[in-house]
Amino acid sequence: MENTTDLQQTITLLQQDMATQEKSLHAKDKRIRILEEYILCLQQKQFGNSSEKLEVLQNELLFTEVEDTALPEQQDVFDNDTVVVATHSRKKQRSRIPEDLPRIDIIHDLPEAQKTCPHDGTALKNIGSETHEQLDIIPATIQVLRHIRYKYACPCCEKYLITAQKPAQLIEKSMASPGFLAHIATQKYVDALPLYRQTEIFKRIGVEMDRTTLANWMVTCGQLVQPLINLIQEKILEQKIVHMDETVVQVLSEPNRTAQSKSYMWVLCGTLPTASAVLFHYGSSRSGDIARDLLDDFNGALMVDGYEGYNPVCIKNNITRLGCWAHARRKFIEAQQAQPRGKVGKADQALAYIQQLYRIEQTIKEKSAEEKFMARQQQSQPVIDKLKQWLDKSLAQVPPKNALGKALCYLQSQWPRLINYTLHGDYPIDNNAAENAIRPFVIGRKNWLFSASQKGATASANLYSLVETAKANGLEPYVYLKIILTQLPDAETMEHIEALLPWNCKAVVG
Repeated sequence: MENTTDLQQTITLLQQDMATQEKSLHAKDKRIRILEEYILCLQQKQFGNSSEKLEVLQNELLFTEVEDTALPEQQDVFDNDTVVVATHSRKKQRSRIPEDLPRIDIIHDLPEAQKTCPHDGTALKNIGSETHEQLDIIPATIQVLRHIRYKYACPCCEKYLITAQKPAQLIEKSMASPGFLAHIATQKYVDALPLYRQTEIFKRIGVEMDRTTLANWMVTCGQLVQPLINLIQEKILEQKIVHMDETVVQVLSEPNRTAQSKSYMWVLCGTLPTASAVLFHYGSSRSGDIARDLLDDFNGALMVDGYEGYNPVCIKNNITRLGCWAHARRKFIEAQQAQPRGKVGKADQALAYIQQLYRIEQTIKEKSAEEKFMARQQQSQPVIDKLKQWLDKSLAQVPPKNALGKALCYLQSQWPRLINYTLHGDYPIDNNAAENAIRPFVIGRKNWLFSASQKGATASANLYSLVETAKANGLEPYVYLKIILTQLPDAETMEHIEALLPWNCKAVVG
């Protein structure tokens, strides 16, 4: 009897040990899957295509209900409603020669000896021509502007002497003209060409320039255009909708901070058609205090990503916070990329729903605010309702720590903000306006890597603000910068400064 009892206890212990081992193995398998997803995501970021093109959604996706029987890792299809995503293709643009470029005619004619018919000797008659156009370019040239000021004196009393005045200069006694300064700024802040590369280019055309001198000129320009920057910020905050984003910038010399510390470049965008504006602002941190200071007295609608640092100012100023569907979509694209190749999963279902919302936005893009609002209520809201039902069901089935779980949790946490765009026809569906505005800065950062000082970072923010606002208003940045750097020294009143804003300069630049 005792042997039977001991045997039963041993079997029980072994079963408990096996259950513990199985639980441990299951946890390890789960951990392995999460790490494999993490590796796939890192490989995609390092070596993969950065495009967010939804390849799986190019064909019609038909989902049938099998969620209840499939394991979370094995779910391939999800919904008994048909989700149709229309295919689209992008037309390839051919290079064309602008009609307004000057033409230089190079005539190719027959020698006189060939202008007779070889059969009967009759003189040939001109019946037309064939024209082939080629683009040609004249490399950049540099010249010197000599300001010669004549002096006059009275030959009788020899007591009166007068010298002719020259126009006020942005940087007095500097060798840099407004056009030269505009060229350097355009090369760096539009074309992402660091100053050290510019000095090499100048050297090739016979001009020795010191990089520190160029940097000091840009800092001075950034400081002197501050009145324009203040007006741009005022114009943005007057609008009903503001886009906002932030990105990292490294500043080597900051008080009480190491050179490796992270600073941030903030960007605000106003998309009013009559006065599109972009403002860059350097901040030593990502603190919500900076967002509060930038949005002081603003109480409209704010389109941002999921960063919670914006929340205090939204509560304080009663700001309507809008969520970015592009950020939510990006999370599911990362989850999609972590799936086994060729497998259709939950991430594809979420992307199909989100793609439907974007398709609706594309069809109503040119409509009035009232028409957009009605379309969103009638077409977008049913899709949003289905997506919410699917989200609630999926949250209970997917581990929160893998790529798909993180995407689902992000969607849930941002849901109230994401659906706010349906409340008004003018509200945007995403924050692409701010992301597009900040992209040139991110590209430039890859080349020049860091700012040497806080003054340099602030100057860069101001000059980026000018060139991006000029581009947003359809102006050529170099032409616009040359105008303001020429005229700003003579701008003595607020009316003169306001006349230099991009939306007021369109006629002059054009």
